[in-house]
Amino acid sequence: MATDEEKQTTTFKTLGICDELVDACQKLGWTVPTPIQVESMPSALDGKDLIALAQTGSGKTGAFALPILQELINSPQAFFACVLSPTRELAIQIAEQFQALGSEIGVKCAVLVGGVDMVQQSINLAKRPHVVVATPGRLMDHLSNTKGFSLRSLKFLVLDEADRLLNEDFEKSIDEILNVIPRDRRTYLFSATMTKKVKKLQRACLRNPVKIEVASKYSTVDTLNQQYRFLPAKYKLLALMLRNLGIRAIPISGHMTQSKRLGALNMFKAGECNVLICTDVASRGLDIPSVDMVINYDIPTNSKDYIHRVGRTARAGRYGVAISLVNQYELEWYIQIEKLIDKKLPEFPAEEDEVLLLFERVKEAKRLALKNIKDGGGKKRKGENYGEEENIDKYFGHKGGKSKKFKSR
Repeated sequence: MATDEEKQTTTFKTLGICDELVDACQKLGWTVPTPIQVESMPSALDGKDLIALAQTGSGKTGAFALPILQELINSPQAFFACVLSPTRELAIQIAEQFQALGSEIGVKCAVLVGGVDMVQQSINLAKRPHVVVATPGRLMDHLSNTKGFSLRSLKFLVLDEADRLLNEDFEKSIDEILNVIPRDRRTYLFSATMTKKVKKLQRACLRNPVKIEVASKYSTVDTLNQQYRFLPAKYKLLALMLRNLGIRAIPISGHMTQSKRLGALNMFKAGECNVLICTDVASRGLDIPSVDMVINYDIPTNSKDYIHRVGRTARAGRYGVAISLVNQYELEWYIQIEKLIDKKLPEFPAEEDEVLLLFERVKEAKRLALKNIKDGGGKKRKGENYGEEENIDKYFGHKGGKSKKFKSR
């Protein structure tokens, strides 16, 4: 374990990273390795399996990408590494980092996620990429159905957000993947939280792993520019309300097509909208450094989901604030969160007089939003989820096939 003084003087070079990758880090603005990188890279470069626990936004992707790329330079081959992700957006983000870090050495990546044409993905696999980044279900689709594609020569397997990958939604696919890849490989598990299933998988597929844990820290700041709001079912109503109030809000959920989800995310990253209304599809791994506030409109029933949600702000040493709206029915879940993080969360100092001044405006915005939903709902066919797809263009500023930028009001 590195001391604080050693961490301050550590560089990617002293960690053992080669010059080509050090140069790539500098081009990305990575001048100093993060604590999880300092702790994990020596063991990774030494050929060890890893279980790494660190808060979101701590540089976990770099911690596993750099050792993989360094080994790829020494022993180049196709289908060298496979990274599994629980969400499509995180998979795309991981692939982008691999391509950026490996740009000088010609690294080829393929992304295999749902919501995208399998034929085009098969064409990309035929080009024999070095790194495959995938969601488990789509990877199994290709392993079962894409002629000539296999991972029999795989050298590295990474499970990012491992606790989520090991829940019941992915468990079957993960087991099938483990059965068709070589046992003689290096395996990295990266997560913000440890669960019993992570411990179970440790016994099943890791060989004498090194366990590394970097402590989480919770900070706040008063200057707020971009915000995440998490809510499971009410995102359309809230998005419309905020738009009626002149706030540039845009929604993202699992009901949207992949292109719409990426479009919403890119608009948020570019600052064209400053509030992202989202379900837990956006709670894992996404790195948007400029997010200053996270609002939990509903308290997550799973306490560990809270850690991932609030991890969208205060990333990589920056500051941020997380606010949770709690009613009497959610108090028990809130108490469980405080027990998990071992911290009593302070009450946000909202001034009642200031809130009441905005009450009538918010009430009218809600009335108009409900009217909009009701009017749209009357036209929908039975069984459709109105708002998720048919009206989503309204949030992007699309009309008659033409697009326009949001304007500040």
